Amino acid sequence: MRRTKHHLAISLISLAIAGSCSIAQAETEAEHAHKSPGQYESSATAMTGEDVKIVKSPGAPDLTEQEFQKATRIYFERCAGCHGVLRKGATGKPLTPDITQAKGSAYLEALISYGSPAGMPSWETSGELSKEEVTLMANFLQHEPPQPPEWGLEEMRNTWKVLIKPEDRPDKQLNDLNLKNLFSVTLRDAGQIALIDGDSKEIVSVINTGYAVHISRISSSGRYLFVIGRDAKVNMIDLWMKEPATVAEIKVGLEARSVETSKYKGFEDTYAVAGSYWPPQYVIMNGQTMEPLKVVSTRGMTVDTQEYHPEPRVAAIVASHEKPEFIINVKETGKILLVNYENIDALKVTTIDAARFLHDGGWDSTHRYFLTAANKSNKVAVIDSKEGSLEALVEVGAIPHPGRGANFTDKKFGPVWATSHLGDGSIAVIGTDPDKHPDNAWKVVRSLDAQGGGSLFIKTHPRSQHLYVDTPLNPDTGISQSVAVFDLNRIDEKYKILPIAEWADLGDGPKRVVQPEFNEAGDEVWFSVWNGKEQESAIVVVDDKTLALKTVIKDPRLVTPTGKFNVFNTQYDIY
Repeated sequence: MRRTKHHLAISLISLAIAGSCSIAQAETEAEHAHKSPGQYESSATAMTGEDVKIVKSPGAPDLTEQEFQKATRIYFERCAGCHGVLRKGATGKPLTPDITQAKGSAYLEALISYGSPAGMPSWETSGELSKEEVTLMANFLQHEPPQPPEWGLEEMRNTWKVLIKPEDRPDKQLNDLNLKNLFSVTLRDAGQIALIDGDSKEIVSVINTGYAVHISRISSSGRYLFVIGRDAKVNMIDLWMKEPATVAEIKVGLEARSVETSKYKGFEDTYAVAGSYWPPQYVIMNGQTMEPLKVVSTRGMTVDTQEYHPEPRVAAIVASHEKPEFIINVKETGKILLVNYENIDALKVTTIDAARFLHDGGWDSTHRYFLTAANKSNKVAVIDSKEGSLEALVEVGAIPHPGRGANFTDKKFGPVWATSHLGDGSIAVIGTDPDKHPDNAWKVVRSLDAQGGGSLFIKTHPRSQHLYVDTPLNPDTGISQSVAVFDLNRIDEKYKILPIAEWADLGDGPKRVVQPEFNEAGDEVWFSVWNGKEQESAIVVVDDKTLALKTVIKDPRLVTPTGKFNVFNTQYDIY
C-alpha cells in the first residue's frame, strides 16, 4: 500500500528536525532476549539499557527505571547511528532535551510514527515499533541521554580471542569453493552472516557474528573475511578452512561501523583497523590474530566552528593503494585522517580538513582518489591519496549516501563517479580524470533524476552498461520495493524500473529492496529483499544484460538479509 496524503504531509513536516538515517538505523532490530540459543548475545552495557539509572530531567514526562532502560536499548539499536549516542546529531538532527521538550510529545510521536521522505524511517506505520513504544520514545527523548562507559585497550583485550592460531590454520585452501564468486551476506536480525556460493546460489554456511553486522571486508590476500557488528564485535573468518569459520574475534567498543585491512605492497594482511562510534576512536590490530595494538581517540575540534566535539565517530575506512596508510573518516569533526602504519609505535597521521558529517565513500577507477560523502553538508570530499591532500569539495544534492559509489566512463565527460542521495531523488555524476579531462574534473557534470529520496546504494561494474539505484528508505512502498536502472549508453534517457520485491513473491511485509551487488563476472546483480524478522525475505538475482529475473534465493536461514559483499569485487575495490 502506498502512503496516504495525510501520512506524507506529516512526513514532510517532520523533515524540520528529523534528517535521515542509514541502513544501520533503519533496519528492523530484534531484542537480544528473543534470540534463539546459540545466537550471539551482546555484552551487557549501558548502550543496551541494562543497569542504566534514570536521570530526571526537569520538564520531561515521567518514566520508570524499567521504561528508561527499554527506551535506551531501542534508541541504541535504531536511532544512535544517525542522531549520535549523545543525541547531538549527525546525519539526523540533534535530539537534545532543549529541542525535544520544545517540540512536545505529540509532535515527536508523529515524527517517530511516520518518518520523512528524506530517510527517517516510519517506525510505527511500518510495524517496527508499537504505538506504546512510540509514546515511550517520545517521552525518553525529552530526558538527558545516559552517558555510556569508555572502552580502552584493557576492555578490548578482555574480549579478544584467538580460536585457531595462525600456525594451526591451513596452508592452502581446503574447500572447493570458488572464493572469487563467494558472497558474504548480512543477516542483520539473526546476528549472523551467510556465505552464499555465487555459482550455485546455495548457502555454504551461516556464521554467528556480532549484533547487526554493518559491513564485510576482505583481506588483501582474499583469504580472510572481516565483519563488524553494530555492537563493535569483529569476526575474522578464514575462507580457506574446509568449513569457513571464525578464527579470531574482538569487541573494539560499544558501537561501531567500519573495519579494513592493510593492502599496500609489503604490508598485505599485516594489520587490521576498526573504527568505533562509541567510544569515538580507532584501533589498529594484528592482521593475523586481531590482537589490539594501538588505540587512538578521535575527539577534537570541528573543521568549521573549531569547537570541541565529544563524539566524533569513525565512519568509513579504506586502505590506500598508494602508501601504507589507512584513510579514516571522522564524522562529526569533518576531518579525514591518513594514518601511516609503517611504524605504529611512532604513528604518523596527516589530518585533512574536509566538511562535517563525513560518512561513506569509495575510490575512483584508478584507486588514487578517494571520494567520500559529507552527507549533512551536501558535499563530496575528494582526497588525493598519492599526494596526501584535499583535491576538492564538490557541492552535490541533499544528503549524499553513495555506499562505495559507482565508476563508469561517460561518453561525453570521460571517467566519472556517481552518488545517489537520501534527501532527494537526484544522482550526482562527478568527473574524475584531471589528466585527460581537466575541465570536467571534480565537478558535477550531470545530475540525473531517479525515483526519489531514500537511496542508500548506487552500483555498476566495469563490464556492465547499467547503473542501479535503490531507494529502500523512501516512504512510498512502490519506490522502496523497486530499483531504477539507467542505460549508460543512453544515460540521458529515462530509467527503467525493476519490480524486485514483486519478483521475490514474499507475501506480507515491508519488503524493502536494498544494495545492488555484482557477481565476480559482472553479469549478475544481486538485491536483498529485506522483510521483517518474522516474515520471509529473499535475494533476487537479475541478469545484467537483459534486466530479466534470473533466480530468487529463498531459505529459512535468510533472516533480514541486507548488505552483500562479493569477495573478488570487495578485495579489489571494484565498483
